[in-house]
Amino acid sequence: MAVNLTFCGGVRTVTGSMHLLEVDGQNIIIDAGLFQGHREDYYKINSYFGFNPHQVDAAVISHSHIDHCGNLPNLIKSGFKKKIFLTQPTKDLCRLMLLDSAHIQEEDIKFVNKINERKGLPPRRPLYTTEDANKAFKNMRAVAYKKKFKLTEDVNCTFYNSGHVLGSVVPFFEAKGIKIAYAVDLGRKDIPLLRDPDILSDVDYLIIESTYGGRGHEPVKEAKSKLTDAINRTVARNGKIIIPSFALERTQEVVYYLGRLIKEKKIKPLPIYVDSPLACNITDVFVESKEYLDSVTKAMMTRNSDPFGLNSIHYIRETEESKRLNFIKEPMIIISTSGMCEAGRILHHLRNNIEDERNTILVVGYMAKNTLGKHLVEKRRRVKIFGEPFQLRAEVEVINSFSAHADKDDLVEYVRATGGSLKKVFIVHGDMDQSEALAENLRNNNFRAHIPKKYETVELV
Repeated sequence: MAVNLTFCGGVRTVTGSMHLLEVDGQNIIIDAGLFQGHREDYYKINSYFGFNPHQVDAAVISHSHIDHCGNLPNLIKSGFKKKIFLTQPTKDLCRLMLLDSAHIQEEDIKFVNKINERKGLPPRRPLYTTEDANKAFKNMRAVAYKKKFKLTEDVNCTFYNSGHVLGSVVPFFEAKGIKIAYAVDLGRKDIPLLRDPDILSDVDYLIIESTYGGRGHEPVKEAKSKLTDAINRTVARNGKIIIPSFALERTQEVVYYLGRLIKEKKIKPLPIYVDSPLACNITDVFVESKEYLDSVTKAMMTRNSDPFGLNSIHYIRETEESKRLNFIKEPMIIISTSGMCEAGRILHHLRNNIEDERNTILVVGYMAKNTLGKHLVEKRRRVKIFGEPFQLRAEVEVINSFSAHADKDDLVEYVRATGGSLKKVFIVHGDMDQSEALAENLRNNNFRAHIPKKYETVELV
């Protein structure tokens, strides 16, 4: 009997999660995330799996963020033919996220090939196409929370709520008497819309994220007060509030808060626009997935209290309607993607509003190094948008308490609550400084913690 775990991606970094569980020759993939980075690394890393896709017997997807599901079409194109297990909301969201990812790649490669043609270089192909993404959906099988199901002859799995995004799970594997839990990614308590993470017990091995392994979050309740102050300051000077936001979860969370603030009369009613076709479609999935939301949100929907502002917020899909926002002069709130300001309609809104000191750019999500979003957080005097320099005259307000990731205290508390039977904790999905901080903290709490290297294989006994 042999139970081995190989860490194929998403270790010592926060992107491209992918792991291989081997049980007596039966191979299971846990997540199939897309590595996001510079173009050459992107193609090289995402094209090599560290295993033979033809020999994989099943795949389990924890949630619908691209760094956890985004390489599925490429995995299938490379030979994987078996079933992909996930929850119904994750299945619905994966359809939207993968098609969007494929479309972005197809458009990006057109631009690259124009440059390559001028240089006399051969044309390149996208990592995968819309056609490849569509093939992935045929293999997907939806499973409910807390329902044990069989992955292979010797491996059972049960999905528990991770509280990270809609439909996200902690998969719990039982293989030859060994019990393994995969808490990547893990959510927080008391965030709106979602239920708190389920606590597992009787776990032998725990794989856990470390995105904020050495950092704490502001209390969630502070988000409302900071949001209130920023909006009221901007409206008082007759400005616009521009909110770069991730289409999945963050947009819906911000909309929820804005609705509460208007209802509680903490801000005056003003036009609110969600300018992102993807965010609009994702919001539709939230509305259709009532049973996966928390009790407060479900009660609001039962009372027709409209937690997603469908009757009061302008959801924009068409490009022309998006462009018309540039000619409206009165105060408004524009929520637009992408979250790190690297692509999408948010760039047009920033270009048209960044040099007006009446306006506010409200940052509500993580901004990676070397992105336009990070430059805004750093309040650089000059930034480039579409290659052109702009003066940053708008106010920049950063609200960190929106994060959907567990922080250092949440992570340690989760490990403690999992029980005293843990043999080892494997720390993944974090920059090295954050992984090391969590490992030290866990060791100080008498847990055996290990930060694996990429392609490292460990035997579970």
